[in-house]
Amino acid sequence: MPEAFDAVVVGSGPNGLAAAITLAEAGRSVLLCEAADRLGGGLATEELTLPGFRHDVFSAVHPAGAASPVFARWPLAEHGLRWDHPDLPMAHVLEGGRAAVLARDLDETVRSLDALGAGDGERWAAFARPLLEHFDALRHTMLAGFPPLRGPARLLAGLGLDGVLEFARVLLAPSSGLGAELFRADENVAWLHGAALHGDTPPNASGSAIGGVYLNLLGHAVGWPSPHGGAARLAEALASYFHARGGSSRTGARVDAVLGAAGRVTGVRLASGDLVQTRTVVCDTSAPGLLRLAEGVLDPGYVRRLLRYRAGPQTVKLDWALDGPIPWAAAEARRAGTVHVGGTGAEVVDAVTRAHLGDEVERPFLLLGQQSLADPTRAPAGKHTGWAYTHAGSGMDAPGALDRWTAAVEAQVERFAPGFRDLIAGRSVLGPGELQGRDENLVGGDVGGGSYSLEQLVFRPVPALSPYRTPLRGLWLGSAATFPGGAVHGVCGHAAATQALLADRLGAPGRRLRGARVSE
Repeated sequence: MPEAFDAVVVGSGPNGLAAAITLAEAGRSVLLCEAADRLGGGLATEELTLPGFRHDVFSAVHPAGAASPVFARWPLAEHGLRWDHPDLPMAHVLEGGRAAVLARDLDETVRSLDALGAGDGERWAAFARPLLEHFDALRHTMLAGFPPLRGPARLLAGLGLDGVLEFARVLLAPSSGLGAELFRADENVAWLHGAALHGDTPPNASGSAIGGVYLNLLGHAVGWPSPHGGAARLAEALASYFHARGGSSRTGARVDAVLGAAGRVTGVRLASGDLVQTRTVVCDTSAPGLLRLAEGVLDPGYVRRLLRYRAGPQTVKLDWALDGPIPWAAAEARRAGTVHVGGTGAEVVDAVTRAHLGDEVERPFLLLGQQSLADPTRAPAGKHTGWAYTHAGSGMDAPGALDRWTAAVEAQVERFAPGFRDLIAGRSVLGPGELQGRDENLVGGDVGGGSYSLEQLVFRPVPALSPYRTPLRGLWLGSAATFPGGAVHGVCGHAAATQALLADRLGAPGRRLRGARVSE
């Protein structure tokens, strides 16, 4: 006889873990299936370079995790989670030993921006202060299930109609347009672009501004911290709490297919051939992954719409074992957990545009992390870790392309930190294929779960009142491919599981499997 659970969750990234916890807290019997040999998905920490150097393989810096209303519900500190905060969340380095910084303290940020462009910091403060005063409402707008209702209503009460309309305008604006409104100095426009480029929308494209604005506001409100000991510690804390709530998990348990009959889920089939009976399946997978799992049981119209969902760009990620801290010419960058490397606003736009067109870029824009500054457990005494990634566009299959990108990335760091290359004791290079090979949700090296171009910024993966529901009753998608998208916050999985529970309560009285109710 096949095993039976009230719910099966496929994939154990932060969204899969959040979905599994939500279902277990509601008293359901839950099986969490993970194809890899560890739980966590994109939350992974390994010795990628040399023994004793602990690198976050994928996600590393988690402002949305620190702000997550989902994670805040759970006693994760009791299960081992501790956040490490660098002195500065972010510095955008410039030539001449200068930098524009994002500090937790708004006034410190104002002074940095004003030093580069008179009045720029004050204009940022005037723009940011009302949103920070109503940050909880903003958080429940940006980090909520779809449709977000509570947050916008509270924003309206706090900001008034004019304030909400201004926020809606920013939601649609390009980073270049908003940057020109706020700042006189191109260096400060670059500061905004750098935060915006944690997504994949170019600075001159509509919808790119909101990512930069929100990330910088998160820096003021909660910082840009990382889990002490590595990103895997967050996965371990979530998994520990899930197990404490009675949940079951299996690693090395690839789900081959979702089974259905008469328009609803009946179970899943594992690669081992084992069958698990269930009436609820939540998938923490990419959109193509969902299509693979549910091949033949999804409505053809839904399949056609899902096939139109666009992936984000390819990514190249480097990790370094370093004999010392990165010798940034800008003193501020030596205190920052995250450094944006790209120079002026014009340089950043040019680099991103060229990469978007598939060109190789001599001076790419980089997101760089140096977590060992705030967390000495990441490296042996006196040593440090560093990492950087860049969106590489297409063409990564060309002979030598990955080597050329590696050289360009390290030359760009050397430009702003002379002597950097002399400190490299070990190196790991993950191209698009290697990233997908380590986590199949990173399709083609897309680290965002799908593009954040304007049409997919809100309506992901398809336009629907509930983006988590599929036409097959009992099958739900709760990954970064759904609203509110990527970053480590668990909202997508929690929203999918919450809606699954609501559908269950509205269904038939049901019967029990392993002591928990399953709808008939």
